Amino acid sequence: MTNQKNERALLLGIDFGTARTAVMSSRRHKGLLQTVVGYPRDVIGVKLLNRTLVVGDEAIEKRSFLDLYHPVADGLLKEANDKDWDAAREILQQAIALSEPRAGERICGIIGVPARATATNRRQLLQLTEGLLDLCLVVSEPFMVAYGLSRLLNTMIVDVGAGTIDLCAMKGSVPAADSQLSILKGGNYIDRLLETAIRDAYAGVQIDRYLARQLKEQHAFVGAPTEAVLVHLRVHGKPMALDVTEAMRMTCETIVPDIVEAIKSLLLSFAPECQAEALANIVLAGGGSRIRGLGALLEQHLREYGDVHVTMVADPEYGGAYGALKLAMELPTDYWSQIGEVIGD
Repeated sequence: MTNQKNERALLLGIDFGTARTAVMSSRRHKGLLQTVVGYPRDVIGVKLLNRTLVVGDEAIEKRSFLDLYHPVADGLLKEANDKDWDAAREILQQAIALSEPRAGERICGIIGVPARATATNRRQLLQLTEGLLDLCLVVSEPFMVAYGLSRLLNTMIVDVGAGTIDLCAMKGSVPAADSQLSILKGGNYIDRLLETAIRDAYAGVQIDRYLARQLKEQHAFVGAPTEAVLVHLRVHGKPMALDVTEAMRMTCETIVPDIVEAIKSLLLSFAPECQAEALANIVLAGGGSRIRGLGALLEQHLREYGDVHVTMVADPEYGGAYGALKLAMELPTDYWSQIGEVIGD
């Protein structure tokens, strides 16, 4: 279902995540950037950058002389200070620019929020878009994933993000509050535990949250290891090969009990005759879905409930943005307010 008003506008699907922001447009542009802004600490930094701020990967690469601002925490906008707000707008502005909008063009976007984001959280995000989007709708992130997959009935989405793990029970309609759950753990939680575990195992090792995240993204797994995880880090300044197999497994598995309990809770929200089908249609999404063995371990923990089948989205980075764009393209903008909160016209 589309209309001419949609076709004349640039439509965007945006996943404004804690770690990364993904955007897809109705003109087939797509882009990904890290949700971080770096500001030079002094005039030397300004000279090195030749500008007053930098966004995304470059900010992390040059963090030695920058103050980094991560404006999204636990999937929600921070309220600490004006700098966080400015950083959030800068990231959103750059994400929109990746879609190459034309001068004077009407820009309409759908943005994802954590499954149980409060009304206040949603309003803050909508306010952030003023002057950047002509019309904005915020919807649940796992609902975006489900819509993109056309998995709208008797399906459970488990979106493992950096700030939160969001779950949604799809029952053939826009999910109500009691069909959604958010767990305040995710990739960043694993990063912190992994950094600590490696420090505890190797005295003098030089590691920070960014290196820990890099190691996790390369080697994350749960369950029995198939091979040793050997990484190269510096210890007291000297390069060394370190075995972090047990630290990786232990820290990645910390999120499993929470996910299992959340799935059990959401399962009870389905009608009894639908529960077997829902268990056979559990979908992992988000960056954390790449943790090797996660689906199999969840199936193992849920075995007593019947035949459980867990699959993973084909493109974890863009799964949410794609679903948001698909919704934007199929639903006339006049109907957006029936799905969630809207700002603009």
